[in-house]
Amino acid sequence: MAAPRILKSDDPSALAAALEILAGGGLVAFPTDTVYGVGAPAFDVHAVERIFAAKGRQPEKALPILIADLVSAALVAEPLTAEVRRLAEAFWPGPLTLVVRKLPVVPESVSRGLTIGLRVPDHPVALELLRASGPLAATSANPSGSPDPLTAEDVADGLGGRVDLILDGGSVPGGRASTVVDCTVLPPGLIREGPLSLEAIQALLKG
Repeated sequence: MAAPRILKSDDPSALAAALEILAGGGLVAFPTDTVYGVGAPAFDVHAVERIFAAKGRQPEKALPILIADLVSAALVAEPLTAEVRRLAEAFWPGPLTLVVRKLPVVPESVSRGLTIGLRVPDHPVALELLRASGPLAATSANPSGSPDPLTAEDVADGLGGRVDLILDGGSVPGGRASTVVDCTVLPPGLIREGPLSLEAIQALLKG
């Protein structure tokens, strides 16, 4: 398998290189506060499909969308409820994915259903990229079912040339995947437990 291009995240040319690749329909891997992710512009159908092909991921499994801040949610999701905003303001950036109703502009290649999962990762490299690129459909940068990638080398070993660029930001913490909360129901319901407990979420909403 061909070796991917790797740039240190603090390389002055790294951000521009990543944006050029994303604009051309390529895939970029980058560190987050949980694992290394691989992303493509959320509105680029063909680039999103490349993520599924690179990972061997089943197309019916929706991809989360990473955004830079709460304001960016309006680009991909219907207006957020007061409860969703409270959760986002309290726990973003961080390991919390909020499932909300998507806008029609979000392609079915990202999610075949009516909803999407949104998250703001708590990592400076990811946030810098997202501020410049806009929403990215992203998931862990590894073949489906294989161990989580915690370094740029893990990504290169797992996906090789199926990604066009890896931003090397050093090791990431790994551990548990983000907590996932369904915000399309009242009260919001827990889909997957993660670093944020259901108790912490319920306490915030009751407060």
